[in-house]
Parts: sequence; structure tokens; C-alpha cells
Amino acid sequence: RACNPPVGNLATGRTPVTTTTCGQNSTELYCFYPDQNLLHHVSPGCGQPRCTKCNANQPDNSHLPADMTDDFFANPISWWQSAQGVHREEIRLDFETEFYLTHVIAVFKSPRPAAMALERSQDYGQTWRPYKYFSVNCTATFGLQDDLIEEGSMCTSRYSDALPCTRGEVIYRALSPANKIEDPYSPEAQDLLKLTNLRLLLLKRQECPCHGSGLVEKPQRFAHYAIYDLIVRGSCFCNGHAEEFQGSLGFLREPGSCVGLVPGKCACRHNTAGDHCEKCAPLYNDQPWKPGDGKTGAPNECRKCRCHNHSESCHFDLSVWLASGKRSGGVCDNCKHNTEGQRCQRCKPGFYRDRGKPMSSPEVCKPCACQPMGSANATLSSSWRCHPRTGFCYCKPGVAGPKCDRCLVGYWGFGENGCRPCDCARDCDQHTGTCFHGEPFFNVPIGGRIPDLVQTPTNESEEEWKWNDHEQGFSALRHPEKCVCKEKVLGSVSDFCQMKYAYVIKARILSAHDKGTHAEVVVKVKKVLKSGKVKIARSNRSIYPESWTNRGCTCPILNPGTDYLIAGQEDSRTGKLLVNMNSLVKPWKAYLGKQVSDILRTGCK
Repeated sequence: RACNPPVGNLATGRTPVTTTTCGQNSTELYCFYPDQNLLHHVSPGCGQPRCTKCNANQPDNSHLPADMTDDFFANPISWWQSAQGVHREEIRLDFETEFYLTHVIAVFKSPRPAAMALERSQDYGQTWRPYKYFSVNCTATFGLQDDLIEEGSMCTSRYSDALPCTRGEVIYRALSPANKIEDPYSPEAQDLLKLTNLRLLLLKRQECPCHGSGLVEKPQRFAHYAIYDLIVRGSCFCNGHAEEFQGSLGFLREPGSCVGLVPGKCACRHNTAGDHCEKCAPLYNDQPWKPGDGKTGAPNECRKCRCHNHSESCHFDLSVWLASGKRSGGVCDNCKHNTEGQRCQRCKPGFYRDRGKPMSSPEVCKPCACQPMGSANATLSSSWRCHPRTGFCYCKPGVAGPKCDRCLVGYWGFGENGCRPCDCARDCDQHTGTCFHGEPFFNVPIGGRIPDLVQTPTNESEEEWKWNDHEQGFSALRHPEKCVCKEKVLGSVSDFCQMKYAYVIKARILSAHDKGTHAEVVVKVKKVLKSGKVKIARSNRSIYPESWTNRGCTCPILNPGTDYLIAGQEDSRTGKLLVNMNSLVKPWKAYLGKQVSDILRTGCK
């Protein structure tokens, strides 16, 4: 729920600043009427005034600004007094931070002013705005109607009577029937209640009516302002996210107590932070900060970012928030444990995800273990040394293995430029390039099924011929530069349409396999431009070349690691996608994809 901190006297422990103080430069004589003589209206029995001295440097005779805000129960007869003869006096209370005001009470020792203004600042004294004007004649003094006549007016004569001549009060209530506030944390409420400074402008003195009964003392000795108590009731400004304040300056506050200095720092709840709970805590910026709703009671808590325990803070990003449909806008800061991303959800370049550990584990990202000589630099991202999800390395031409540490079958000369194709119909010595003859099993690619493996030399282990295929495991039978195929070209619209292709896709070639009786090529389908009876999803699947040469080449050429535009036929009975010499197979270009899309959309009817 929305929270409200307790109300206290904001003036307690804070010393007002005044324009003058009596006896600042020398001892002053002044006169006043004792309290008990002015309990009733003017009568011949006003009593005799008393006269005494004021000296700011003598503790027993001083009346300093701090005397207005001391404990009025412990020191009921202490007061501040201005210098003699001043008409305009300013009393200013400066706060070190923002507070909410509820009401102000000033108890005067002298007669209340004939004209006075109460003002507040919300920018530490840069600008001021009035709360209320006080005058015996609002129209004559301020050009405003009296609120006794017009409810809600900015001026009142209610607290400007000369009587009583002492202990007269001036009261201002921030929340009144004229100022109805439904939500105390709304912008309208903040504009009215929030303040950083408060000041009283005493603009015109007035004499006590008793002065008409034969004065024996000099009139100027009564010409001063004096205030017993200045009480400013209010609370911490906490935006509805705290009901207690944090102690400051070594001050320990009892919950609910109003004794002592009211600190300006809130004990924030609802995952908020700041002196006034005006922002979300560092790791709780997944949605915009809001104040508590004082009308409905909704707390409007800050929501934690999903950083998978890899970050200690996050920030709110409006564009991310809008793109998510206003569901999540948090972006994690300074991801740790070799992670990166908006939610620290992926591994940094040079690391890959350990699927055996939860995403929140500090060891979830493991460093790539690529063979430097066999690894390619020009990959999907130049800084990736291995696939971020599998750890498989990106290999140079003719190089194989999860770590790119050996030549593909049919290649030799592992070095800085990868491996070179054997100048043979079949395999060759990987170190010297010398061709092997009469050994049919060398026609099988790494990862393929080995039929009739009866002539395997005893010094070769079966493990060397097996490697689990994965998305980036480039286990091709032959590099395409060894193959020569006559490929179909993209001709006219009518030629393309006459072929009646069952499917048209954009796909990346992952690996090729000799299954003995047929070939199988594993691809990753990236885009489906057309499909027939066989359903095609954007995922890994096999396509089946019907042209399989005795050199072990797929025709048309399908180069592992390359994106192609492929248009071909299907076998709906077996659910296979077929590729043959009538298929259209071209390295993918954006303009080519658009051209074929346009033909499919408008050309073939």
C-alpha cells in the first residue's frame, strides 16, 4: 500500500534567519504589556507596561531567532524580538531538503502585524510563491478579497486583529476545504505541499490599543515584532514509499515520536531509493518509477530487472519499454561472469554457454577452446571465436573438428590458411598430400554412416571418423572447388514458373553426408518463400541431392557455411525436399530473394 511518514515539527532543531534581532549592536531598552493584563478587551485597567533591556550577547537578556523554534513546553516564555523601529521584517526557515507542509502556527508576543505574508520556495530560495496573505484590510493592502467574504481567497483578516496584544496566533493550514487534494502524491499536491524554504514577511506593525491610556514611556520602545513560538508541522516527502524517516546527524528517532529534529531522508520501501524515494533501487528499473497512489492505496512498487544474477544494477530504457508493449524496459548494467545483452542473457564473444549449468550460474559462460591456426576470423561476428551456444569453433577452409584442429577428409596440409584439397579422386595423406588408392571407405565424410567398414586399418580408431553434427559443424565431404557441375540459371519469369517448384527457401548449408546409397545435406532454413505439401519450418532439416557424382560431390554445388536460394521439388510421400540439376541453387543475395518473391507473388498464376 501507499505509505505516509509521521508528521512532526519541522522547525524544531532548525534556527530561523531574521533580518534583525534586538540588542545586536548594543543594549536596547524596550517595553511591553504583561500577559495577564490583556486577557480581556480594552478597559481602563490595562495595567502598567513593563520595561527592560535586550542584549544579544547577554544570555539572560537575549531574544535570539533560535528562541522561536525551541521546545515550547520546556521554554514557554522564551521569544525572538526584532530591533526597535523596523516596519519590514523577514523570518526565513531553510530546510536542507524537500518536506511536505501541513500547517504553520506563529504565536506572537507583540501585537500581530497589520499586514503579513507567508511564502514558500521549492527551489532552495531561488524563487518564492505565496501561501497566504494576512491583513486587517485585504483589499486596501493586497488588492485581494477577504476569504471571510470569498471562500478560497489568498488573503484573510482572521489573524490580523491587534487584540490580544500578546499570545495572538497566526495559523495557516495547507489542506483546507478550499484546497481539496484526493491524491497527496499527485503533481498538484506536490505543487501545493512541497517546500524547501519557508518565510514570514512582517510588513506593517500595529500598536496595542492600551497605548491610548496615558503612556509614560517613549512610544518607540514598543515598536518591535516579537514571537514566542514558530511551529511548522509537516513530514518527510517520500512519494508514498515510506512511513518512517532515517535518522541523521547521530539522531535516533523513536517510531511515531515527534520529539527532535525531523530528518529529511526517508526509509524507503517498495524497492525504491533516494532521500525521497524518488527513484527505483539499482536493480529494480524494469518499469517506470511512479509515486504511491494516495487515492487508491496502490504502492506502485519498482520491479526487479531480469539480469540472471550477473549484474548489480540496471537502468530503464524508454525505447525498450515501448518495443516490449510496455511490459519490460530494464537494461542490465555492466554484466559480469563473461555475459552480455539486455538481460545478461548471452555469453560474450570468445565464450559459449555451458548447457549443464543454469543461466544464473557464475560459471555459465566457458571460454572457447579453438585451435588458433585452424580457426577462422571472418565469422558471423568478427569477434566470435566459437558459436556462443555450442562452443563449436568456426573453421578455416578444409578444416574440421569442434576445435578446428584437423583437416577434413579429402584435405591436407593443416596450416595458417587452413587445409588444401587433395589432388586426388579420394583421400590423401593429411601431412604430405600423397594420394591413397583402392580404399573405398575414404569416400565417407566425417559424421556419415560408414558402410562395410571391413578394411579399416588397425591403427585407425573409429572415433576419428565420427563427429556429432551441429549447426556450425562444417563437416563437408569435399570442398566445392573440387566439384564441377552445370548449374541452372534464373531465366525469365515464364521459365521459372514452368518449373513449378514445390518449395523455395533461403537456407544455410551446415553439413553434407554420404549415406552410401544417397547423399544427405543438412541445412538451416532461414526463410520460406514458398512451400508445397511438405511442411517447412525455420529450423534445421535435411535436403536430398539426386545428382551424386563418383567424386562425392553434390550437384548443384552446396558449399557448407554459405547461404543459398534453393528452389526444388518434393517427395510428398516420404516428406523429403529434393535437389537436382533442374533445381535453382544460387548463393543468397537480397536482390535475388526480392526478385524471386516478386515472381512468386505476381508472375506465376
